[in-house]
Amino acid sequence: MRRLTVGAAAALAMGAVVLAGCSAPTGIDGKIADDWAPMAKPSSFVPAAGVCHASGFSETAYRSGYDPIDCAERHQTETVYVGTFSGAAAKRPAPPRSGSAELRTAFTECDRRAKAYLGNDWRSGRLWLGVTVPSTQGWGGGSRWFRCEVSELSDVENDGDVVDRSASLKGALATASSLRLGCYTYTQTVEADRFTAVACSKSHNAEFVGVTTGTTAAYPSKKTDWDRYHRACRSLIAKYAKVPDDSNMHYRTGTVLVPNGSAEWRDGNRGIRCYAWLNQRKLSRSLKGVGTSGLPINYA
Repeated sequence: MRRLTVGAAAALAMGAVVLAGCSAPTGIDGKIADDWAPMAKPSSFVPAAGVCHASGFSETAYRSGYDPIDCAERHQTETVYVGTFSGAAAKRPAPPRSGSAELRTAFTECDRRAKAYLGNDWRSGRLWLGVTVPSTQGWGGGSRWFRCEVSELSDVENDGDVVDRSASLKGALATASSLRLGCYTYTQTVEADRFTAVACSKSHNAEFVGVTTGTTAAYPSKKTDWDRYHRACRSLIAKYAKVPDDSNMHYRTGTVLVPNGSAEWRDGNRGIRCYAWLNQRKLSRSLKGVGTSGLPINYA
């Protein structure tokens, strides 16, 4: 009985309070819903740029596996830029995959941003660039970013391995660097062509001079296709060596073109490395600025 009596008394007391509260205290209008702040619009995860990753490159990134580290720590990839898919690309039901126009567009943006980040075309160094996109689950949750990832390779012309680094690549190609491509001994064999890097002060017969860009959607397949890029390469050599860019260039030097293959071409990487090749002739200095005496016409 005591509990029932106490409960009833409490209820009566509460009722008295409610009945007595005919006028609301200052600042309270008696309405429940109108003073709540609107809920923030849900936002999806976006990765950071200027960070590094211990693991190697992956085309697809999962939120659960995102573990960026300081670039002073041992790593294999570096995020040089994070972009956003927009327009029709953002309305896709799934993230863009290899071979899609959307991924080519993302690669073009990554290419431009990587040059600014590194201080030069990434192809002028022992580097590789790839585009990472969200997982299907992440895309379904609203993620529309893409990451531009750069890795150092032990060798870009002979299928080299990814190098473990412990420093950022930011500005790494802006000045002279061990990453920069230089002089080589170039040999042709039945199995494969091979570049062996040497100091330009040592005997060599080939030198990297620049990058020419593919102009067709299809990967070059005929001699006439490649002839166009060999001509573009000779123009790069003429500018590099400071010799006339005329029909005699064909007699001053040979050329070696190194694209990144048909699969990467399809995905937007249409840069072609250009090398001056002197065949049996040997030099022990760079061709840069040598003039006509350093790169003479040779009809033999």
